[in-house]
Amino acid sequence: MVRRPDNWIRLGLLACALALATAGGRLHGQSQADESFAARIDRLSEPDGYFDTDNLMSNERSYLHPLDALRESGVSGGVYIGVGPDQNFSYIAQIRPSMAFIIDVRRDNLLLHLLFKALFTLSRDRAEYLGLLFGRPPPPAGLRSGGDLRRATVRELAEYVDGVSATAASAASALTRADGALARFGVALTREDRDTIARFHRRFIAAGLSLRFQSTGRAPRSDYPTYRDLLLETDRGGRHGHYLASDDAFEFVKSLQIRDGITPVVGDLAGDRAMASIARDMAERNARLSAFYTSNVELYLAQDGLLPRFVANLARLPHDGRSVIIRAVFRTTTAESVPGYSSTSFVRPIAGLLDRGRIRSYWDLIDP
Repeated sequence: MVRRPDNWIRLGLLACALALATAGGRLHGQSQADESFAARIDRLSEPDGYFDTDNLMSNERSYLHPLDALRESGVSGGVYIGVGPDQNFSYIAQIRPSMAFIIDVRRDNLLLHLLFKALFTLSRDRAEYLGLLFGRPPPPAGLRSGGDLRRATVRELAEYVDGVSATAASAASALTRADGALARFGVALTREDRDTIARFHRRFIAAGLSLRFQSTGRAPRSDYPTYRDLLLETDRGGRHGHYLASDDAFEFVKSLQIRDGITPVVGDLAGDRAMASIARDMAERNARLSAFYTSNVELYLAQDGLLPRFVANLARLPHDGRSVIIRAVFRTTTAESVPGYSSTSFVRPIAGLLDRGRIRSYWDLIDP
């Protein structure tokens, strides 16, 4: 059969249209649900930046103090955005968003979150997650049996990790299983990326629950909390709030990870791509921002004169009267400061910040 020339023209035009659409991002009509986890990361991310910390864990011992305010204000659902390592999971477990984005200027933070995602997918329960993260032998039968585990306190889990040393076999098994799980996510990783992830994992294994936040070229500060401190920390009401403190919290974060609902993104909060792309995604989904955890990143943006650009990016995110920012400050006294804590973590309404107009300094963000 001989094709008519106009059919060839039509086919050529269609091929060109498909190529142009693919180059521009999602194909027209392709839903976000059809986009792969890896493709979403690539589309949203900006070029890698630098910050002088490994940031494997938080240095904010006060990180759970905002939980009371989040509960009282009814902050729940929607979209969660945060920076940094796994303290985000404790906020996510409290807020129960439909999806979350973890945005950080360092690609290393994305790689760290891929490690966390791998461990969530491999772990049946909290004890197994901690065992894999710290390369410990399998937990004792009492912790692994379904009924007992649901009654296990977070302190008992900490005692399990503290009570047994990593062996060469248990460490190698944890590293091998995590590396194998990474391939399932479809994210293009170089050999250097995989080596970085393994290096991070070895740091957890070597230090155990005594791991501390560390800046490049400097010894850890003595007033920075250990992972043990953060695991056992409580909110202002004395309730344990770490995402591994209860099966319910762990299972929620695990379910979000399994359905690719937590997307790590390389991006600058004051940049012109990642934040704008997340805002467009939220608008397309008709989703609103529930909480934005900024840690103390705004301080560094202010020092670089970039705070107005962040505020402009924040305004683009669909939000409402209940949308909040979760912040941390160090060695600064505020109404929320607690004696004995070198950090203060607190909640502020986003609408209040945007309604105040021009922000003259970083300290304008701290005042209630």
